[in-house]
Amino acid sequence: MISKEQIAADYQSIQNEICAALELADGKAHFEEELWEREGGGGGRTRIIQNGSIFEKGGVNFSAVHGHLPDTMKKALNVEQDDFFATGVSIVIHPNHPMVPIIHMNIRYFEMPSSFSSGQPVRWFGGGIDLTPHYVLEEDGRYFHGQLKSVCDKFNNDFYHRFKLWADDYFFIKHRNETRGIGGIFYDRLTANEELSWEQLFEFSKAVGRTFAPTYLELVDRNRNKEFNEKHQAWQYQRRSRYAEFNLVYDAGTRFGLETNGRIESILMSLPPTAQWVYNYQPISGSEEEKTLSLLKKGINWII
Repeated sequence: MISKEQIAADYQSIQNEICAALELADGKAHFEEELWEREGGGGGRTRIIQNGSIFEKGGVNFSAVHGHLPDTMKKALNVEQDDFFATGVSIVIHPNHPMVPIIHMNIRYFEMPSSFSSGQPVRWFGGGIDLTPHYVLEEDGRYFHGQLKSVCDKFNNDFYHRFKLWADDYFFIKHRNETRGIGGIFYDRLTANEELSWEQLFEFSKAVGRTFAPTYLELVDRNRNKEFNEKHQAWQYQRRSRYAEFNLVYDAGTRFGLETNGRIESILMSLPPTAQWVYNYQPISGSEEEKTLSLLKKGINWII
C-alpha cells in the first residue's frame, strides 16, 4: 500500500509542475507563495498568481492536514474515529479575457482509522476537472472533454462516462437551474477493487493532475488574442457571479475547509476578483450570451 507521505510528496511535485507551466504561459506574472500551518495539524503551500498578461487571479494550492474531525463531519462521513489525514492540490484560474474560460481542478486523498460499518480503515481518492467558459465555444468543449476521456480510458473504459455524469450533477446551480459551466469529470471516495489497485488509483489521480496544464493552456492559446469589448467583459463578470454563488453555497471542498478550521484565504481563493450581479438579466434573443445559457445544461454529449 502506497503511503500517505508518498502521495503528499507527489502532489507537491504536481503543484510545482503546474505553477511553472502557468508562469511560462502568462509571461508576466509570477506566483507568490505562502507557507502556512493549520491549528490542529499539518499545513500547506498557497500559491497565488495575480494581474498577469492573461491570468487575472489564480491559485494552485497544496495542503496536507491532519487532526480531529468535528462531530458534524464524522456524521456526514459515517465514521467513528475522528483522526483524519487529507492531502491534495486545488486549482482555480480566472483569466482577464472573456473568451478564455475559468478552470478548476482538484486531486485529493483522504484517510481515517476506521468506520462504523466495517471497522476497517477508511481511505479514498477524489478529484476532477471542470471548465467554466464565459462564452461556450463548442469546438473547445469537444476538445476539453476529449482530453479528459483520453486520460480516463487509460485506466477504465467506464470512468469518463461515470465521472462526466457525476460532474454534471455536482456542478449544478440548483437555484439557477443551470450548470456552472460545461462540466468535465468529478469523482469522490474512489477505492481499490478487483479492477484497480491503490497504486493504480494513485496513478490515475496523478494523470488527472498532469493533464491540467497541457489541456488548459491549449484553450488559453486558442482564445487569448481574440478581440473583445465592454459588452463581452460585462458578461464575463455576470458569469463570474454564478461561479461565486456555486462555490459559496454548494461546493463540498469549501464546506470541508471551513468546518475543519482550514485557512480562510486559501479556501476562498477560488472567488473571482471582480463579479457583477445584474438584476433579472435577460440575454438578447439570438445572441452569443443566449447561446451560452442554452448550453449550460446537464447531459450534453461533448464527444461527437
